[in-house]
Amino acid sequence: MNLEKLKHTLFVTLKWIVICALIGILSGSASAFFLVSLEWVTQIRAHNSWIIWLLPIGGLAIGFAYHYWGKSVVKGNNLLLEEYQNPQKTIPLKMAPLVLFGTLITHLFGGSAGREGTAVQMGGAIADQFTKIFQLDDSGRKTLLILGISAGFASIFGTPLAGALFAIEVVYFSKINFKSALLSFVVAYIAYFTVEFWQVQHTHYSVPIVPSMSFTVLFWIIVVSVLFGLAAMLFSRSTHFWTHLFSKTIAFPPLRPFIGGFIIAVAVYLIGTTKYIGLGIPVIVDSFSTANLSYDFLLKILFTGFTLGAGFKGGEVTPLFFVGATLGSALSLIVPLPIAMLAAMGFVAVFSGATHTPIACTVMGMELFGIESGLFIGVACIIAYFSSGSVGIYNSQVVKGAKYHLYQNFKKNPTEL
Repeated sequence: MNLEKLKHTLFVTLKWIVICALIGILSGSASAFFLVSLEWVTQIRAHNSWIIWLLPIGGLAIGFAYHYWGKSVVKGNNLLLEEYQNPQKTIPLKMAPLVLFGTLITHLFGGSAGREGTAVQMGGAIADQFTKIFQLDDSGRKTLLILGISAGFASIFGTPLAGALFAIEVVYFSKINFKSALLSFVVAYIAYFTVEFWQVQHTHYSVPIVPSMSFTVLFWIIVVSVLFGLAAMLFSRSTHFWTHLFSKTIAFPPLRPFIGGFIIAVAVYLIGTTKYIGLGIPVIVDSFSTANLSYDFLLKILFTGFTLGAGFKGGEVTPLFFVGATLGSALSLIVPLPIAMLAAMGFVAVFSGATHTPIACTVMGMELFGIESGLFIGVACIIAYFSSGSVGIYNSQVVKGAKYHLYQNFKKNPTEL
């Protein structure tokens, strides 16, 4: 009996190791291809500024592609979360090429969007195909979705620990098991090393000065972290506002990105700069050494919310990095903390508030900026998380726990908070 049980355990273990390897390698390779392609289209746009006038045409192409072939996957990351909470049917594999196409078109012609949504959706779609291949039940399928999210996130940002934790934390209140948590780390590292194998580089940041902690320093960390949380709230609500407005006012979905693309092109022409479109990586890097304008983060929120609300594709996380880093950088003019430290805290704290994932964001901060900044990063992420409201960028995310109860009590008895 014990021997049979041991054989079964070894078989199950081997099966999941194989599954992790397949998902990690495939998702990591997809992310590597996406990163190279994204850099290519970004360079084309950067050297041909006139191309933004083609954004309405690109939007129309995205709109028609999803209207006629992608209705079942148009929810994107929210579909992954919904299927995790209530498994219904396997996510179509076409989600991967559609979101890849849509994101590259968005960035080629000048939309403001990120990249994590694309990588996570590709990872989730790839992972879910193994449900039938390995004849998994609903519990096994939930594990697959966590693995897909983990692999996509870890490979696109080069942060395997944060990727594994993000996949766990973003679905945390829908219940997970120990097996899923453990495998999330395994697949994250496989996906990460797969991108390394393809010799695709990630962006590196530096925080040269980490001040000593004191009550004065802690006071300023709390102040700026609340502002980071409010920025996260504004970002989330802005994206939902534009999505609702476009769906309410324009009945035919393909016309939404067409009209939205035209408005974005005109807006970029009128303000005379392209710093608020695309990923904005150069602006993020510069924010660690040069103070940004006080309104840079607001314009990025506006352009990103409008772009995604109109129906263009991409993620929200890199724009969240932009918002946080530029806000922190601008605050360096009045807050007596090193500019790089403020930019780093904002970088992950706004992300923490918008996704309700303070643990993953804290770890991501340490992976990107060094473990020495961990205390600053951790405090910033937790405070931003609690001060960002109960609405995040993912409509289908289950939000419970202390934060949820805090806001529920406030709604019932606002004078007692």
